Formats: sequence, C-alpha cells, structure tokens
Amino acid sequence: MALPTIGIRMVIHEQHRVSSVEARSRVAVFIDRDGVINENRADHVKSWAEFRFIAGALEALARLSRAGVRVFVVSNQAIVGRGIVPAETVDAIHQAMISEIEQAGGHIEAVAYCPHQTDDACGCRKPHPGLLLGLARAHGIDLRHALMIGDALTDMQAAEAAGCAGVLVLTGRGSEQLARAPFGLAAAVAVVADLGSAADLLLNERERVFQARRAPLNHFSISR
Repeated sequence: MALPTIGIRMVIHEQHRVSSVEARSRVAVFIDRDGVINENRADHVKSWAEFRFIAGALEALARLSRAGVRVFVVSNQAIVGRGIVPAETVDAIHQAMISEIEQAGGHIEAVAYCPHQTDDACGCRKPHPGLLLGLARAHGIDLRHALMIGDALTDMQAAEAAGCAGVLVLTGRGSEQLARAPFGLAAAVAVVADLGSAADLLLNERERVFQARRAPLNHFSISR
C-alpha cells in the first residue's frame, strides 16, 4: 500500500494494529532489514530464495515481541527504482519474511520501504527520516520512546532526524562503517554485535538506550 507522507512516497505493508492508548504506552523499535535481519548481498536480495536470516535474528525478534515491544521494519530498496526487481517481488519477500518471523514467535506490526534511488531527492530514503515519521503518524508511535537498529550511519542519522535513539549493529555493513569512523561514530551511538545484542540492550538496559546522545551525527559523511 502506498502512503503519501509529508510530500514523500513510501510503501507500507500493514500487519497488526494496536489501540491508540496501547500504542503510546509501548516502546517501538524500527529495524533496518538488510544487514540486520538478513544477510547483505553485493547484488541485492532479489528473491525469497536469496534471503537468508542472520543467525539469532529470528530469536531476537521473538524476544522483543514477547516483551511487548512494537516492531517495525524500515528499509531502503532502491532496486525497485532502478528497475532491478518490481515492487511486487519486494512485497513477496516481505510477506515471506513476516511469515517466518511469526512462525518463530515474533510479530512485525508493519514494514515500510523506500523504493527510490539516491538521486530521486525523496524524503523517505534513509538518512532522511520519512519512513520513521510516516510510521509514527500512522501507528501512534511516541518517537521519544522509539529506537532505530541499523548497520549503517544512514540508519543512525534517520533516527536522529526523527528524534529517536539509535543502536548500530556490527553485522552487515556495521563493522565497515565503524572502522571508517572509529572514534566519532562509536562516541555518538550505542554499538553492539548484532540484533540479539541490541534486543538484550533494550530489554535489560533501557535507560542506557534512551540516554542523551553524546555527539551529533550530522558531521559524519560515511555513505551506505
């Protein structure tokens, strides 16, 4: 389903709805897809056959759901805009991903992705916050109690722009991104090994996750 939001266009797959009162009272997590939930591919994930869950990701998603955390997936999927795969293929990948996650005990409330290329000047491609802001409006998310988990600086910048906390994982491109900014980036966000460790951090050290950011991210220039 296409949802126009503050002059942008993003694609959202709705899965579950909660009441407005419940929505405001629960922590929400935005999770990048490639490199956090599933393995990155140099030639992109173009079909469900190419999709591989990162070890421990399914268990981490199930733990978050059991703890009452609202889980959303946000992803840049420029392969649609580039004509590599049609939107219907990305939709099918997401539906299969959601099915596997739910079979493992997890729940994804919605998946939102940006289909645009970098030079399309949209507002939804991370590091822009459009995906997060759109989901926040559509699902009643209090961004002061929301967390972005990603493997790239662009994920962290989107989180900062949206007004939520960020955690960088070292799976996917995380280690590479951190190595290219070994001092500044590590000082600006929480850095953990993988999605399982990010879930541990949120569930066991929530105050640390939502503490004031120690350094601004807008001076970094690592590209995804």
